[in-house]
Amino acid sequence: MVWRRSRWAWNFRRRFSTAIRQRVEDEGTGHSHQSGGDRSPMVTPFSVLLPTKETASSPCSLSLPLNLLALHILILSEVQWPRMERWLQERYAEVCPGSGSGRGDEERFRILGYQWRALRFNDDTRQSTVKVMSAYRQSEPASICLMQQPHCLAVPYLKSMVSVGLSTIASCGYDIINAVHGKKTMNILCIGHGGGSLPLFLASKIKGAVINIVEIDPLVISASIKAMGFPAFSVMTPSGERAFSKPSTIDEVLWKGIHERLYLYESDAEKFVLDNTNLYDMVFIDAYDGEDIFPRKLWDPSSQFLKSLSTQLHPRHGTVVVNLHSDSDILDVVGSAPSFLQQILPMGKYVSGIGRAYKDVLVGSGSCGKEGSGLGFIVSVPWVCNTSLVVCRGLRTSGGYSNRDLVMNTISSKSLEVENLLNLPFSCLQYIKRGFILVE
Repeated sequence: MVWRRSRWAWNFRRRFSTAIRQRVEDEGTGHSHQSGGDRSPMVTPFSVLLPTKETASSPCSLSLPLNLLALHILILSEVQWPRMERWLQERYAEVCPGSGSGRGDEERFRILGYQWRALRFNDDTRQSTVKVMSAYRQSEPASICLMQQPHCLAVPYLKSMVSVGLSTIASCGYDIINAVHGKKTMNILCIGHGGGSLPLFLASKIKGAVINIVEIDPLVISASIKAMGFPAFSVMTPSGERAFSKPSTIDEVLWKGIHERLYLYESDAEKFVLDNTNLYDMVFIDAYDGEDIFPRKLWDPSSQFLKSLSTQLHPRHGTVVVNLHSDSDILDVVGSAPSFLQQILPMGKYVSGIGRAYKDVLVGSGSCGKEGSGLGFIVSVPWVCNTSLVVCRGLRTSGGYSNRDLVMNTISSKSLEVENLLNLPFSCLQYIKRGFILVE
């Protein structure tokens, strides 16, 4: 009886942990010339279900009916997106000067529509959700290009990771203003790729961001590019070179100024950090696999991963943000789901154990040269059963910073500055104050 009850609780958590609200709010639109305007009621859902490695025709390719993708996108009149079409045409003129001479309307871009796309491993686990634009050039009507909307984060836990991560590193004295304006390089590592919405969002909002992305599954990488509009020029070879010597013309039109700062590696996360000596300002970890498991080697205190990551985290302001599934005992509140969703307490044995491991290795004695020269905390994510774990260097735990309220208020006070600086399409504060708990 106990086993059945525990198993049911785990399945219940799994479904909520990776779920998003049925009505996805496109908070990313209307804030950039790339957004195409707020057309949320007009976009249609579409899921990309990854094949297993046994059924895939090639471990490095994904067989998708790309010629049929346009049929899933709601066709709308081009007059609804004139601003985006003008922007595409202007970018094309920059990339190919003089190419439009004498060609008239043939060189014009047309938008087919916008669409939410979900990447799934199975019926239970939604791995990533993105918004994709489909467009074509009138001179080549059969060639459809897909562009993921970089300013749109569809899933609440990604907004939480961005909010707490950027607000925390700003609280550690990092010069985020110059990084946003491209006057300072911000080195970021993203472990776990999915559809690529997090690194795209960071690269588009922070002009100085140089982002290494590590993804172990080649099928995920292929799906993100072929079906979810992630820039192909970002893909790296095992030797550390670009897979493509130069970007295609359409990639330059869509991603110039962004894709040069993205480096997507197919690699095991532990191997990647062991083989590199990079110094990162920020690290984002979202590494659940198709079975909804966070690999033990990514949080075991004795693992080479954490020890190597410690040497690659900036000693004065380095900040790590980890997405975790909450592990509260939900059995006592099953009968009242609405209040349960509003009052999640995420600090259980699983979350606290991982939190202590990251804090002890990354900011404990020996990692920064001084005991307690950093701290860790967790916050619960609204609407879903996820938790954001943050471990940072630079916020000291001595004196006032051992007080939960003082730490929370220090980070919260920076959140409005970050929100305005990056022109975020969501409020950071709601993702910081909810269930804030210091890691002891």
